[in-house]
Formats: sequence, structure tokens, C-alpha cells
Amino acid sequence: MMTPGRVYVLYEVTATPSPELRDAYERYMRETHIRDVLATGCFVAARFSTAASGQCRTSYIASQQEDLDRYFEQHAQRLRDDFASHFPTGVALTRDVWNVVEEWQV
Repeated sequence: MMTPGRVYVLYEVTATPSPELRDAYERYMRETHIRDVLATGCFVAARFSTAASGQCRTSYIASQQEDLDRYFEQHAQRLRDDFASHFPTGVALTRDVWNVVEEWQV
């Protein structure tokens, strides 16, 4: 759980796998890729979400921008290459970086 009052950086990857790849994509993400990204030590948590439309979103939570920068500089290309070796086609990706300014919890 994130700490109230603390600013976080979210690195979000939204994927739209083709229908025939959805199961394989979700399995790869949940069993391999997300764990590999977290093993870099650059993120404190991750979330994997699916939508009825077939889209999937992975949110990686970094404590500070410097951690995300370190991920991009030292790890991103290797992990993107591994992803591409499993899914050379059939998965459309978009990537965004969000700064959490404030968070409320009940």
C-alpha cells in the first residue's frame, strides 16, 4: 500500500494483445516479466489490470524519479528485448509516466 501524503512516480504500460495472444500475454506478464522488472530494484510495487475490451495495463510504482531514470538507463532495453522475443508482433504498446500528486484512502 502506498503511504498517504507521499509522491510516487507511476510508469504505466498499456497493451492491446491480439485476441489469440491474450492468454499467453497475460501469463507471460504475471509469471515472468513483472517479476523481472521488480527484480531490478527500481520499483516498490506493480499492478496488473485487465479491461473487458481486452486491454491490459501494468503500473510500476517508483518511489522517486531517479529510480525510474535508473530503470530506463540500466534495465529497460534488456527487458524490452526479452518481451519482443516472446511477442515480436501482435501486441500494441503505449507507455506513460505519471506523477502521483495526492492520494486518498478510506
